Amino acid sequence: MADNYQYGGQAVIEGVMMRGRHHYAIAVRKENNTTCVMSEQIGSYTQKNRFLRLPFIRGIVALGESLVLGLKSLQYSANQLMETEGEEELSFWEITLMMIFAIGLTILLFVALPLFLRSLVAKVLPGTFWRNLFEGLSRAVILVIYISVISLLSDIQRVFAYHGAEHKVIHTYEAGEELTVDNAKSKTTLHPRCGTSFLLYVVMVSALVFSFLGEQTFLMRFASRLLLLPLIAGISYELIKLSGKHQSFILWRILSWPGLMLQHLTTREPDDGQLEVAILALKEVLSLENNNNVLPINNQEV
Repeated sequence: MADNYQYGGQAVIEGVMMRGRHHYAIAVRKENNTTCVMSEQIGSYTQKNRFLRLPFIRGIVALGESLVLGLKSLQYSANQLMETEGEEELSFWEITLMMIFAIGLTILLFVALPLFLRSLVAKVLPGTFWRNLFEGLSRAVILVIYISVISLLSDIQRVFAYHGAEHKVIHTYEAGEELTVDNAKSKTTLHPRCGTSFLLYVVMVSALVFSFLGEQTFLMRFASRLLLLPLIAGISYELIKLSGKHQSFILWRILSWPGLMLQHLTTREPDDGQLEVAILALKEVLSLENNNNVLPINNQEV
């Protein structure tokens, strides 16, 4: 591997986004079988402020930056496909409204619903600790059910295949092998630093943290779940970074195992074309990272 930086990315609509220290690149396969590539420089706040690089705090910053970058990447991929179909491109505000709706649905499913289920069993389970623990476990069950349901959609299955391609290509790079389709094919679609694993870490850490909170009203519980989310995200970020670096230690392999199992739902085996797209995105990022005087490309077709 070229350096110790942990490269990663995400699947987008008919494509893959790969991120490095200072740049990111998106490769999208259009219906005419051409691949469009776009890359830009990243100005991370953690590079500008030493305080923001402190453990736990850096996880909160990284989560916020990842959400913004993910939003831009989804907008780009959606617009490339809509352009091919002759439809009007989505504006940033349209994408933002979609994200606001998604965040609202997330709060409903993973905050409000577990609290409601907790209230139903409050008279059965003795003590605040066990009630809070039940709430955390119900949140994990809701996450698995939600992913299982959306994985049945054909469009989502395509995204999950690109997700698998992203993981295979990252594994190939981390193994120090040449970035080719044949080398990537042999790799697993599961990766310990996956966002799916991060979500499960968030659920498990929140179950532990909330279990120690005292008795509260429903509104106090709802507010505390939202207010403590940055802290939980920061802890989860440190856990997933450590588990990704130290897979040789049995403790981290055990902690990674639930997230890897959940990735069986969020990844699919990609075809050669999907692997080619992921390779193209990572190669573009590596080229820019290794030669900072090269200008990022914008909407180049290959």
